[in-house]
Amino acid sequence: MNFDLNCPVCLQPLSGDSKHLECPNRHCFDAAKQGYWNLLLANQKRSKDPGDNTEMVQARRNFLALGHYQQLADTIAARVAGTAIEQPATRILDMGCGEGYYTCRMQQQLELSSGEYQLAGLDISKHAIKAACSQSKTITWMVASGARMPVADKSLDLITVLFSRLMAEEFCRTLKPGAELLIAYPGEDHLIELRNLIYDEVRHSGFNPATVLGESFEHIATEPVRYHFTLPDQTQISQLLAMTPHGWRINQAARERLAELSQLELTLDVCLARFRRI
Repeated sequence: MNFDLNCPVCLQPLSGDSKHLECPNRHCFDAAKQGYWNLLLANQKRSKDPGDNTEMVQARRNFLALGHYQQLADTIAARVAGTAIEQPATRILDMGCGEGYYTCRMQQQLELSSGEYQLAGLDISKHAIKAACSQSKTITWMVASGARMPVADKSLDLITVLFSRLMAEEFCRTLKPGAELLIAYPGEDHLIELRNLIYDEVRHSGFNPATVLGESFEHIATEPVRYHFTLPDQTQISQLLAMTPHGWRINQAARERLAELSQLELTLDVCLARFRRI
């Protein structure tokens, strides 16, 4: 294990090796055969199998492997590496990491820099974390709740939250004073062409992470990442639809409209917001 973890039961430090962890109160955890740590307690689950299921994870893997989001992933990784260079022995947590696509891009970029770092990925879906393990064996992967992260107080130098729910209280607890938070969230025009085909009325969220984070965080900057890409066939259109929440909400008439398309031109519009823990 190359990342300091805390017991999810009592929040005492976990110690051990790559196969077994134990806290001073004798709460024990064994690594799964794939190499990840399951630190999600039964009372932290709102369902029997929380988070993305196997089909959702595979759909996202299939689409992301096509490379349409690689420019976004490379930009995120560059910002993470830039922060790590300024901080020796940086501890980075990718919260809501899913199947690890962006986390692994971070690792690749961090390896090119000369700084020492520790990188972990956390997600509530065991299916996503199992998939992440197949992409990298050196990142610390864990199944855990973002609302109660098994990480020590004021121990992290950077948390990335990419298209995931903001847990302001936990970010505040686990980040060191002066540490950073990098948030990726959809801009108003993200996949606007797809949304126009699905919905009779497209509503803009007007989302502002500063209103969620509160006074414990200082906004540093927000960077737009915007470009166009083309899905050349029905297979890729279906893969994208399966990856997004729009696939759960689409009605039959909209599904039939999409089925008639031979290709689809799309806009990627994502905001990268940086905050500092005060």
